[in-house]
Amino acid sequence: MDFETIFARVYPSLFRYLNRLTGDPDVSADVAQEAFVRLLQQPLPEADARRWLFTVATNLVRDFARASERQRRLLKHSYRGPSRPVQPDEETERQEKIAAVRAALETLAPRDREMLLMREEGFRYAEIAEVVGVAPGSVGTLLARALRRFAAAIGGEPSGGQTGAEGSAIGEPAAGAE
Repeated sequence: MDFETIFARVYPSLFRYLNRLTGDPDVSADVAQEAFVRLLQQPLPEADARRWLFTVATNLVRDFARASERQRRLLKHSYRGPSRPVQPDEETERQEKIAAVRAALETLAPRDREMLLMREEGFRYAEIAEVVGVAPGSVGTLLARALRRFAAAIGGEPSGGQTGAEGSAIGEPAAGAE
């Protein structure tokens, strides 16, 4: 297979196709380049190269679109920062709360800490159970216990932890004791 001949013959039409498909010449050039790089690794007859390149390029565009959609969703839900400048005393208070939460989390058993953090990240009970290695039916009870231990630790109850910090970075009030 003469790669240079195939490139000269197919690249212009492949690029046009991709540009029309994506509407972005930079993405189109990148996808076309990736398709040709993959062609170098394929032992194909010259007659099949054009069809193969278009198929691979179309699949790469689909992959790119899926990745872009995931990235868009993540950015949509990501932290955008404060709407107004943060005052130094507010930032200091925020940092103190974060330190208190981290210290309280460190007092917990690793399983409790992992379960609380996974819950905060939106994991379902079945996913938490699988990762931590417990029965799915026990996750609710284990989370409730872990949350009580966390609240006691963050609130300075006798079971240990920091004192004086209210609230938590994991979205639960620092009230109640075991």
